Amino acid sequence: MEREGRAGGVASGELVTIGEFARLSRLSAKALRRYDELGLLRPALVDPVNGYRYYDPAQVEGARLVAWLRRIGMPLNRIGRVVALDAGAAAVEVRAYWARVEAETAARRDLAMYLVDHLSAEGGKMSRMPDNAENNGNSGSVGALAIRCAALTDIGVVRTANQDAAFAGPRLLAVADGFGEGGAEASAAAIEALKPSTWGRDGGLSAADLLNALEDTADSAARAVRDAVAPCEAPDGSGTTLTAMLWTGSRLGLVHIGDSRAYLLRGGELFRITHDHSLVQSMIDDGSLSPEEASSHPGPALLLKALVGEARPAAVAVACRPDVRLQEVLAGDRYLLCSDGLSAVVDTADLRTAVVAADDPEEAVRRLVGLAREAGGPDNVACAVADVVVE
Repeated sequence: MEREGRAGGVASGELVTIGEFARLSRLSAKALRRYDELGLLRPALVDPVNGYRYYDPAQVEGARLVAWLRRIGMPLNRIGRVVALDAGAAAVEVRAYWARVEAETAARRDLAMYLVDHLSAEGGKMSRMPDNAENNGNSGSVGALAIRCAALTDIGVVRTANQDAAFAGPRLLAVADGFGEGGAEASAAAIEALKPSTWGRDGGLSAADLLNALEDTADSAARAVRDAVAPCEAPDGSGTTLTAMLWTGSRLGLVHIGDSRAYLLRGGELFRITHDHSLVQSMIDDGSLSPEEASSHPGPALLLKALVGEARPAAVAVACRPDVRLQEVLAGDRYLLCSDGLSAVVDTADLRTAVVAADDPEEAVRRLVGLAREAGGPDNVACAVADVVVE
């Protein structure tokens, strides 16, 4: 009789007990109590006398959505935001979350593959190296390497303020694209935090130590951005992208977050060596958008990762850390770092032409800024170019 009574209550749209609702939603009563405590799924009624929870059967879909989001690993605080949205907006939020997960997985995969290649090469080198041989990190017959570089920013044609920043020095190449109320302060702070870096002089650090140093450098930039935008009325709405390369004397260490980019010109070909942390890039990755369609995508440039002023829980902060890796270099390489004020309005073929044609980095950055302005200059532009040369 009790079972029939519960079923009749469901059919008539009446409230049901937590036990019956657990059966309908395929969640445990314990999970439902937890979701109530966290504000993710409130009962329709709580008896003021005995504290019993009662649910409306119409809440079943919402309960199942919470369970599904938990199964894909979404944090509880983000689930709370998703379930409060309408279906269309919730779909966008879930896509953005999963794109970020895939981007982070790809970054870890790339690092793992680098370590496999590096350790395999080191193992082979050790097996061939005499006991008294020395390795200073440079190739045998080639002299010591250095970089010659230049950087330039431009306000563009449309904007009234410049929130981009760029820097080029003998040990650091960096661009940052700020956004929000404190965007200019954020981009400047991110780059400034990298300038004191003096690790790895003359290639003296091992690959493992360099990777650790890059992680520390990325953390310093994140803290600097938080401090810089703290005085803003809404610090969580301000932040910056960051793409930077730190020169060790034999390698370049790459720190990257957001949709600014790094390119390598080698052998006459221009290769993009960073992966955008953006919703559009995630749609390209999953095949729902072609690269040609992406160039004219009408949606906003939604970033999946950036350095922001928001104080984040430790688990979220770790998941949103910049990509770091080491880049082996060859004499004759030319590197380009730029904000999307350049890459979003100038196609890759024209970028390559400008980078190839320039005699030196100073000419290259002038040509590139000129191209962005000729394309309408809808955004601020930042770019930095470096040549790897034999001293």
